[in-house]
Amino acid sequence: MSSFPEKLADRYRRFHHRHFLPKAEEYEELATHGQSPDSMVISCSDSRVDPETIFSAMPGEMFVVRNVANLVPPYETGGKFHGVSSAIEFAVLNLRIKNLIIMGHSGCGGVKAALDQSAAIQTEAQFISRWMSMLDDARLKVLAAHQTSPHHEKLAALEQEGIKNSIKNLRTFPFVADAENRGKLSLHGAYFDISTGTLSVLNHSRGEFFPL
Repeated sequence: MSSFPEKLADRYRRFHHRHFLPKAEEYEELATHGQSPDSMVISCSDSRVDPETIFSAMPGEMFVVRNVANLVPPYETGGKFHGVSSAIEFAVLNLRIKNLIIMGHSGCGGVKAALDQSAAIQTEAQFISRWMSMLDDARLKVLAAHQTSPHHEKLAALEQEGIKNSIKNLRTFPFVADAENRGKLSLHGAYFDISTGTLSVLNHSRGEFFPL
């Protein structure tokens, strides 16, 4: 049996001493009364992009789902396992969040795999390529619009197009569309540049991202 990583054990002890104990009453309140976050963030699993850190969120303030390339699948009820969809359902109908944010980022490995289609090492199951196939149409759109652009510009364009695609897929969920139409839920797109720390947000009417 392998031992728990000592580096992580040390960091947990530091967290418990420096952060948990001084706010023990707040954690007890959360444990007793549950969570009531205003916002949900669907972001990438990339270790360099942590929503709670970027938004200076405290425990209980943000409902977060992370997956490869911050993708939202279109609404469908076939199959058995719907991790992202179940989280959206819970956040919108049970937590009654007011904001749902899709947050992508620069240098995304998943989007690079979608753009290059041979960039990621995969098993025979091809989990990555099948997941990233949600961006097939977006990929063709970006390649058509950026035929002479360098690779890094194509990648950034597809990263941002992927955010728009996830928002479009969100609106295929009947309960999401209903909440948005009733003014109970706002959908947002955000793009984090790792090298500069810049967060740009999507202007829906113009279809472009502008830095905060």
